[in-house]
Amino acid sequence: MSFIEKILHKPSYGWKDENGNLIVPTGKQLWKEMLTRINIFRSRKNWISLLALVMIASMTPFLVLFITKYFSWPLMIAIVLYAMIIMGTHGTIWFHRYCTHKAYRFSSPVWRFITQHLVIKTLPEEIYVVSHHVHHAKSDEPGDPYNARAGFWYCMLAEFNHQRIAEGLSEAEYKKASGFMRHTGVWINSYSQYQKWGSIAHPIYTIATWLLNWAAWYAILYFIGGHALACAIFSAAMLWFVLVRAFNYTGHAKGEEKHVDGLDFDRSNLAINQTRPGLFTGEWHNNHHLYPGSARAGFLRYQLDPAWMFIYCMHKIGVVSSYHDSKKEFLRKYAAVKAEASLPQH
Repeated sequence: MSFIEKILHKPSYGWKDENGNLIVPTGKQLWKEMLTRINIFRSRKNWISLLALVMIASMTPFLVLFITKYFSWPLMIAIVLYAMIIMGTHGTIWFHRYCTHKAYRFSSPVWRFITQHLVIKTLPEEIYVVSHHVHHAKSDEPGDPYNARAGFWYCMLAEFNHQRIAEGLSEAEYKKASGFMRHTGVWINSYSQYQKWGSIAHPIYTIATWLLNWAAWYAILYFIGGHALACAIFSAAMLWFVLVRAFNYTGHAKGEEKHVDGLDFDRSNLAINQTRPGLFTGEWHNNHHLYPGSARAGFLRYQLDPAWMFIYCMHKIGVVSSYHDSKKEFLRKYAAVKAEASLPQH
């Protein structure tokens, strides 16, 4: 078994059967697995899986207050813009292109910290980063933690069921796994701490940064627009936090072959380029799978990439010291296919 195949905690139903075929669990199996994974009384190592549920539960009062007390259409517009554009673009900039793929570098740890906290915190870096490396290595194959072929709920519950690192890694294996995270500034556990907590990130750091981030953002939003604005924007963060899981399903065409000639050039997986995620957040997903280490994913003429625009502007003012851009290589290899002719309809 290769390192990438053993780095994630295997669910009770397994990744594949004895013939190497993907195991598609039933809904009952998925929910049972989730309840097991968040049971902190069964094992303290379940803390990082439980944290996602605690975050969602903690955001619910903001949503209830917004609906029952502060609702207005201008604030609804703010919720949509914050959830779909600001949170989505930050997710691409921070979790996807920096934390996972190191597509650019910061000139100072201070700028890295500021970028990390540009929005309301909803997701521990570890849960995203390690599993995303596995996703790229095994896209749409057994072992992919959010394999769209296994269905909608397989993807939606992946954060609880499939994305935690495995227990029982050797010291050398843990060192290699934690190497995925060292550039992010996250407080990394020692090997003995990993054996105790079952995670790369220390729980004190993870929980403290979450609470401090929320306190700072609520204070800022309250100063700008009172409780109404604060409740609205925290509701928007909750909306993104829940719905972003669905992108792992739709971004891989719901587990079906739906590539478009002249648009989706990587046929080694099911990833597709979708107009809305692309234009709103820079998530041209098929392009990204083709060049995962690129700070830009919008390669064609109409493919606006707000995440790349942010990174490029930060480079111009010295916040970002360097970046990798694969656009020239993409055009050199694929320009013969005249894909710029018309905007794709999805």
